[in-house]
Order: sequence, then C-alpha cells, then structure tokens
Amino acid sequence: MLAGGEFTCAASISERYNGARHGLQTHSFHYDWARSSCVETISGYAQTKTQAGRDEDRAALEKTSMKIRAAFARGDVNAIMSYHHPDVVKSLSYQNFLTGRDEVRKDVTATLEKFHLEWTENQVRSLMIQGDVAVEMTDFTIKGTPRGEGRQFLFAGRAMVVYVRYKASPTGWASIREVVQPAP
Repeated sequence: MLAGGEFTCAASISERYNGARHGLQTHSFHYDWARSSCVETISGYAQTKTQAGRDEDRAALEKTSMKIRAAFARGDVNAIMSYHHPDVVKSLSYQNFLTGRDEVRKDVTATLEKFHLEWTENQVRSLMIQGDVAVEMTDFTIKGTPRGEGRQFLFAGRAMVVYVRYKASPTGWASIREVVQPAP
C-alpha cells in the first residue's frame, strides 16, 4: 500500500528525469513534526502494543492505496487529490517540499502531464494503526513512460506515509504526511 507515495514518487521522478529543480526551502516545522510524531507514535505503541489495527481499517487503507495507484495510472488528478487531507505535507525529495493540497495538486498535475506512471511493486513493510492515525512504510517501484519523447524508466524507493481518518475521503482515510527515500 502506497497511497500517498504514488504522488511522492511522481514528483521525484519528474525532478530526476525531467531536470526540474525546485528552490531549496528550510522548514523547521518538518523537524518539529517528525520529532513530535515519533514521540507520540512510540508512546502510543508502548501503551497498546499492537500494530495490526482493526481488519476494517487495514482493508480501508489497502483500498486507499489501490485507488490512488489506479488514479495515477489513469492520470486522474481529482481522484488522487480526494485521498489527501487539506493540511497535507510531502517531502518528495530534499529539494521538493510541498505544503497544502494546492501545492500537491500543482505538482501532481505537472508530473502527470509529462509521464504515465504505473506501480510495478508496492510492498508494505510496516503498518501501524493507532486510533485515527496510521503510519505505513512501503517499498515501491514505478515504471514511468514519458508522454513525449524519451525512454521508459524505473524509479524505486521507500515511502513513509501518515494517514488520518478523514470523512471527505472516499475510503475514510487521507494522506497527511509523506516522506520518500529513493533506492540507492
């Protein structure tokens, strides 16, 4: 399951293969959020000692991932965005830090205008569900095909996606934070 990861990968692909460079930004919020998120996750995990979550939550998160990947394959930006919380923050690469749904939509649109993307691997390595929050780590491989001239390519990596319950999402879960780590 790589719900939000599809977008993250797409932006990294666009940046890597199209030569797009984004201005370097410093966001202390990212550090603060990561630090507090880790503390909250660890303390919540210690209290419940469960990573399974309810079966319904797992199924809904799996469906979220599947629907996002399918929307990327169709090039359906509106469907992709329906699984993103308004306060979403994505670190697609060190140079590409997006804050809010408008920035994410703009980046997804630009990426899909240049590439057709298809997930060839999507392996969940870890999933923790704690109340209204889920944290997922997934290994992925994406096959990209330029819409104009160019050769197909593969982009692989690992993503950590944080989901929250969100009533406006078709599955009840939406990506609110995401970080991508390209494979070596």
